[in-house]
Amino acid sequence: MTKAKLQVSYGAPRGAAAARLRQEQHALVRRFRLPADLTEMLPGSLSLSHVRCGKPTCHCARGQGHPVWHLTYRSGGRTRVLHIPTAWAERIRRRVEAGRACQDAVRDVLAASAELLTLERRQRRR
Repeated sequence: MTKAKLQVSYGAPRGAAAARLRQEQHALVRRFRLPADLTEMLPGSLSLSHVRCGKPTCHCARGQGHPVWHLTYRSGGRTRVLHIPTAWAERIRRRVEAGRACQDAVRDVLAASAELLTLERRQRRR
């Protein structure tokens, strides 16, 4: 049996904090027998906004502004906003969509479990 390897793009972060987060992530994947590709999914939402740089001669002074992508997610009870380079936006969007689909599936499984419990209780009353 081959182990799935974590494939992090965009230059994987290094250092003690990154190593600790990866260890915690893999411990949870093993503990709950989650699919390995879950580590490639992202929570939150990706949004595009436009900002003006402040230069009076720049096109943004009269127009819509420069496009800026942000990933917004919750971690440790706090809302985090991460600037995303434009070159990464499409890959991040796919990872966020996959994360949302996974969260929806987990919610549906848990809701079905609750409904089955309700049916079991009703059937025992009869």
